Amino acid sequence: MWTLQKKAGIHARRAAPLGVSMLVVMLSSLAFAQQNAGEYQVKAAYLYKFAKMTQWPEADLGPGAGMIIGVLGGDEEFVRVLRRTLSGKEVNGHALEIRHLRSPDQMKFCHVVFFRRSESDIRTSIQSLGRCGVLFVGESKDFLGDGGMINLVSQDERITYEVNSAALESAHLRFEDSSGTAENESPGIQPESHRTILVRVTPEYPTIAASMNLKGAVQLQATVRADGSVEHVTVLGGHPLLAQAAAEALMRWRYAPEATETTELVRISFGE
Repeated sequence: MWTLQKKAGIHARRAAPLGVSMLVVMLSSLAFAQQNAGEYQVKAAYLYKFAKMTQWPEADLGPGAGMIIGVLGGDEEFVRVLRRTLSGKEVNGHALEIRHLRSPDQMKFCHVVFFRRSESDIRTSIQSLGRCGVLFVGESKDFLGDGGMINLVSQDERITYEVNSAALESAHLRFEDSSGTAENESPGIQPESHRTILVRVTPEYPTIAASMNLKGAVQLQATVRADGSVEHVTVLGGHPLLAQAAAEALMRWRYAPEATETTELVRISFGE
């Protein structure tokens, strides 16, 4: 910057503050656009992954049918990135089509719907569909509690996801959360209580545990408030590496409201 000012002389030095400001704004805008593009590509890859990991009833997605991924809310740029990223790709023989939905009414034509964070009243939109066979993916804090099935979460400058298994089961969708190896299979969950589970988050199989071929079950006890949120989790048994992942997931569960606080038992198996 100093070299440019020196060549331009005194007149340029007087004008420099405006030029510098404009340059800073341009560089900031460029950096923001690049950051968005990278984030959008990661989210597009996740949507493709989720579509591949989900099995629909044949009545909703028969042989040879196209698979429609709809985006509700958000900007047009994300839809363009999604189309570029997934251009020419198929899921189990189903050609992909990307649609930017203009209203919740258009969700009924989709197999996957991604709710952008800017979309308001997500709960009403999900409840309005009133049919099975649509995979709901979101990126907002309360998405699973609003009836969503998979939620993208930004954590430590990376994107992960959490799953509402109960919502998937009620929609008759089978989600195979697995990398294809026995060590990384999605943990099995066995609630040992009669209180209805509204949001059930599947824990991630810890990478270090998988590298050690560590398998086993974790027994947990959850103290659940009257409103259904989990107040505290106690580990009753299991390997510490597995127990930590299981307890963190259980803290994000949500049960149906009841008159009083209750204690619920949960058994989570890793690699068994």
